[in-house]
This record gives sequence, structure tokens and C-alpha cells, in this order.
Amino acid sequence: MMSFLAKNYNRKKIAFSKGKGSFLISVDGKKYLDFVQGIAVNSLGHSHPKLIRSLNNQSKKIWHVSNAFIIPEGEKLAKKIVKKTFADFVMFQNSGTEATEAAIKVARRYFYSIGKPNKNRILCIKNSFHGRTIAAIYASGSKKMTEGFGPKVKGFDHFEYGDHSSLKKLLNKNTAAVMIETIMGEGGIKVIPDWCLKELRKLCDKKKILLILDEVQCGIGRSGDFFAFEKSKVKPDIVPIAKGIGGGFPLGAVLMNKRVASSMIAGTHGSTFGGNPLAMQIGNTVFDIISKKSFLNNVKTNSKYFLTQLNEIKNKYPNIIKEVRGRGFLIGLQLHKDQTNFIKKLMDNKLLTIRAAENVVRILPPLNVKKSEINLALRIINKVCSTY
Repeated sequence: MMSFLAKNYNRKKIAFSKGKGSFLISVDGKKYLDFVQGIAVNSLGHSHPKLIRSLNNQSKKIWHVSNAFIIPEGEKLAKKIVKKTFADFVMFQNSGTEATEAAIKVARRYFYSIGKPNKNRILCIKNSFHGRTIAAIYASGSKKMTEGFGPKVKGFDHFEYGDHSSLKKLLNKNTAAVMIETIMGEGGIKVIPDWCLKELRKLCDKKKILLILDEVQCGIGRSGDFFAFEKSKVKPDIVPIAKGIGGGFPLGAVLMNKRVASSMIAGTHGSTFGGNPLAMQIGNTVFDIISKKSFLNNVKTNSKYFLTQLNEIKNKYPNIIKEVRGRGFLIGLQLHKDQTNFIKKLMDNKLLTIRAAENVVRILPPLNVKKSEINLALRIINKVCSTY
């Protein structure tokens, strides 16, 4: 079939007609266990009844009005987020890349507002992932992602993952902020250790710079805590979020403390669709479900079981699986060899996964996945390893 879509995606030759919970049904009627979930987006799986009800109810009231007016649904969600987190203020966006872009703007604008416009450089981990806009790809420091998109967007410095001496050396009088993913997603499911986050916070305080923790992929319950950084007891200054907060509906946000938010006066940032009533109503519903302690405890319990069982498979097949990575339901199987064929074999056995860097197979079930569904995934992974 001729496609008139641009070729910027290497799509698998499969399409789906419907989904329910952890499963997708292809157009030819085959049932797949979906452990991609839109790349950590469908936090409550497909066709969640409460989300459908929320969408239907709001769709009959009002979809879009513009941020020229007060949006009650957005006021409500912002209040909930502030009560639950470190944040004092929230700016709603549409996506993760828009949220990280806004986070960069907030950091630079803050120093401009206090008379230090030359403090405008952001320090990031090389080959991290902060989105696909022009600024975000240069923030990521990936040669592959920036190729062909010159001239270079200035204002970003990079250190290698785990190279703390390089990190310290690169901090200078022009550094405004350090921006890192609390758990690196595209970069290979690398968890930044708690002690590292604590030291980073101390370093930022000492140098009087801001700490931006990108929780677009690892936030909103994905790690077993509402935010992945909570376990370290660290309080960041700015946090971009997206993916899971909308449960499948486009929604992002930037969370800020009072100090940095004070610089974002009228006219400094805008988003046509950001904070629209439809997205806000769904965000409220997702938040109410995921923020419950019992829900998060369930994520912790089930993900611990999943990780333990995956490590047993790794021990059984050490020549295939090099390492089991991750926290909560942000899981990576690092293979010794390229993961393309392994992912294909999983799909042939009706389990959907996706790749990440460093030969990693990324596994992202919905947060409300059932234990029986985890066991089904384990059986498929074990089977593929046994015939690999």
C-alpha cells in the first residue's frame, strides 16, 4: 500500500484496530501483549473506563478556549500537582520536548531576571535524550540526532555518564543549570543513583545554579514513586513532565519552584494547545488514580517481582542477556549483541517491546499491569532466549 506519510519513521509492518488494558488487537485479529504502551505513555493501559468517561464527559462541555482565559480544569490539576510535589507553580505544555524546551527557557530567564544574562549555559549528559526540537537535540549531545540540522545551537555543554570529574570541570561562570534524566530512557535505561542526585544537588547549591530533572519518561508513577527523584529526597528546581500524565492524551508540563517561576511573567512563554480543558480533565483523572499510595505500592510490588524474575532469566541465559536494568516499570534488558532480531522474535511471539541505546530492549508495561500478564511476558522472553 502506498503511504503518503514522510519516511522519518521506520515503522513495523503492523497496525492495530483496538486495545484493552495491556493488550492490542491487530487489524488482522491477532492479540499482542503491549509492553511499549506508546513508549511509556499509556500509564493506565488502553481504553481505561475512567479515562473514556472523563474524555466523553469533557468533550460534551468544552475542548479549547485559549490561555487568554482562566481554565478551571487546569487550575485544578496544577493545585493537585503542587500539593503532591516540590513545585510551587506549573506551566502546561503538549509534549515532552515542549516541556524540556520550556525548562531551558525558564532556567535562562531566571538568571536574566536577576541581572545575570551571561549565565545561560546548560550542562547535560552526552547521548541523553530531551526531545526532538532544535534546542533539545543539541541539549542531548547526540551526534546522530544533530546530524544535518546545523548550525549548532549554542549554550549546551556535555559530560559522559558517570564522569563526575568532567561534570565539575565543565561548570563555569556561565553555567545556569544542570539538566539530566533521573532515569535515562532512550540512552539505555540507566538509573542515576540516589547518592549521585544528592551530590548533584549540593554541587548546584554551592555553585548557585539550577537543577533540572527531566522526568518526561520516568515520572508519574513509572518508577514506583510518583517521581523517580523522590527516593533520593532531593528537591529539584525545575522538572519537565509529559507522557504518563495524559494516559495517552497529549499533555506535558513544567514544574517549578517559586524562585525560578517568578521570572516567568506575562508574555515570556506560551502554548496554543497547552493546558486545554480536554487535556486538563484527562490529566486530573490520571493524577487521581496514579497518585494514590496504594496504586504506587502496587507498582513497586509487581515491578520488583518482574525484575527479580527477569534476573533469573538472565542468570539462565548469561550469553544472551548481559544486564537487567531499570526501576519500577521502566525496564531494560541489555543484550550482548544488537537487539533488533530479539525484539522481532518477541513480536513474533506476540510481545511488543522497543529498543533503546546500548543493545537494550526496553520494556514498558502499563502501571496497572496484572501479575498474570507479567508472567505471560516472562514466558515469552524465556522462550525466545531458549531458541535464540
